[in-house]
Amino acid sequence: MEARAVARFVRVSPRKARQVIDLVRGKPVGEALTVLRFTPKKAARIVEKVVRSAMANATNNHDMDEDALYIAQA
Repeated sequence: MEARAVARFVRVSPRKARQVIDLVRGKPVGEALTVLRFTPKKAARIVEKVVRSAMANATNNHDMDEDALYIAQA
């Protein structure tokens, strides 16, 4: 099962967002949120918000366990 979240119309360049996304791809959600919290980039705040949204979607819509979630693709 897969839970998704998408951020649209975000004012950040794809290259700068990719720099932040590469830091968290493949990591568990808890570790990814910690990395994003301490990353001093504008895109980190946006990616953190999307990760939290995907985590809420997984928990509420698909009854998934938060501890088993990880960032599959971004």
